[in-house]
Amino acid sequence: MSARARVPFVDLHPGDDAAAVARAITRVVASGWYVLGPEVEQFEAEFAAACHAPFAIGVASGTDAIALALRALDIGPGDEVIVPAMTAAYTAFAVIAAGARPVIVDVEAATLTIDPDACADAITARTRAIVPVHLYGQPADMTRIRQLAQRHALAIVEDCCQAHLATADGRPVGTDADAAAFSFYPTKNLGALGDGGAVITSRAPLVDRIRRLRNGGQTARYQHLEAAGHSRLDELQAAVLRARLPFVAGWTARRRELAALYRRELPPSVQPIEERDPGHVYHLFPVRVAERDALQSHLAAAGVETLIHYPVPLTEQPAFAAYEPFHCPAAAEASRTLLSLPLYPRLADANAAAVAHEVGAFRKGSQPA
Repeated sequence: MSARARVPFVDLHPGDDAAAVARAITRVVASGWYVLGPEVEQFEAEFAAACHAPFAIGVASGTDAIALALRALDIGPGDEVIVPAMTAAYTAFAVIAAGARPVIVDVEAATLTIDPDACADAITARTRAIVPVHLYGQPADMTRIRQLAQRHALAIVEDCCQAHLATADGRPVGTDADAAAFSFYPTKNLGALGDGGAVITSRAPLVDRIRRLRNGGQTARYQHLEAAGHSRLDELQAAVLRARLPFVAGWTARRRELAALYRRELPPSVQPIEERDPGHVYHLFPVRVAERDALQSHLAAAGVETLIHYPVPLTEQPAFAAYEPFHCPAAAEASRTLLSLPLYPRLADANAAAVAHEVGAFRKGSQPA
C-alpha cells in the first residue's frame, strides 16, 4: 500500500441508501415541520417494532437517552449506578447528568463487557441501577446481570449505543431491561446526519415521563410539571433514520462477513475480542496486540486508518477522579493493547484482506531474528 490513505477507518457517505435519504430530506423540507412532528412519531413506532419493544422515544443523543431513562426511574442524587470502566465516557456522564453517582467497575477480560462479578462486589445500600454496555456491538452477559439485578432489586438501563438490533441469548437487546438507550451518531450502525438518540422500554409509565422530560417537563404547551431541559429528536434526523432503518439488517450481515474475514486472515498473534454471542453486530472490530502503537504507525504508513477504543479507561479519566473508582485491571490492560481496524458495510473484501495482510507483515517483521 502507498503512504496515501487508501483504507479509511469509516465511510459515512450515503451508499445504497442514498436515494432513500435524499427523498427523506426533501419530504421534511417540503413539510415545513422540523421538531417533534410526524416523522419522529413514525420513526418511534418503526424503531420500536425493529427492536421488538412496545415503545420508543426519540431524544437528542444516546447520552440523553441514558440520563432521561435514569431520571424517569427516579434515580438521582444520593443514588449509585454501576457502569463499566471500558466504554465511552458519556455512559458515566449520563449518570452524573441524572444527578447520581457512577460506580465504575471492571470488565470481563475476554469480551470487555461489564463483569457481573465486579458488579456484585460493588453493590451497596445506595445502589439503584446497573448500566451494562454492549461494547463494540457485543452483548454483555445479560443473563447474569438480570439475575443479579433481581436479587438486589436494581433497575437495568442498557447502553445499546453500539449495538443496534443486536441480540443477547437470542433476545433483542434492551427488551428485558427497564429501559435501553440508543445513539444515532453518524458513525453508529444506524446513524443520522447529526446527533440523535432513543429510549426503548416496555414500561408504559416511563414513556410519558421520558416524553415530558425531553421537552421541558411539559404536560401541555407552557404547562411545566417538573424542571427539565430539552432533548428533542428533530424531524430531519428522524426521517433519515426512517430511510436507513430497512437497510440495517443487510448492513449487519455485511459487518459479520467482514468480521469473519478478519478472524480468518489475521495472524494468530493478533487477538480479536472474543465473540461470546452470535447476536454481536460488530460496530467496531478491535484487536489486541502488545506493540499497539507501533502497529498503528505501520498501518498508517501503509494507508490504513485505525482508531483506539478506548485509550483511557474511565478509572483513569480525570473527569471521574472524585468518584473513587474500583481497581479495574482488565480494562487497564485492554486500553494499552487495543486497536480498532476498519470495518463498515462498504469496505471491500479485498481491502479488509489487505489490512489483515499488513497486520501480518508487521507481526512478521517484529519477530526476533
